[in-house]
Amino acid sequence: MKTISTTELETLLQSDETLNLIDVRETDEFAGGHIKQAKNVPLSEFGAKVDELDRSKPIHVICAAGGRSMNASAYLDSLGFDVVNVDGGMMSWTGETV
Repeated sequence: MKTISTTELETLLQSDETLNLIDVRETDEFAGGHIKQAKNVPLSEFGAKVDELDRSKPIHVICAAGGRSMNASAYLDSLGFDVVNVDGGMMSWTGETV
């Protein structure tokens, strides 16, 4: 499993708007502000929705601070996904949110 910083994620998003970004925060947290390209799959529902994830390209996982995304990333890694954890989460994100 790879790890990148939020700065590295922002650079990737500028060059690839179709980047596979999963935000594992709960729905109310996500509604309070998120990265435009992010799809919300709350950690509390993650196991039930893992089959809906696109395996065709790496999955970047973000949360509020990094703990939940690390758990989700480790789980996806154990299932054979190409996964990248975003270290520091939304607390470290300085880019635009919607």
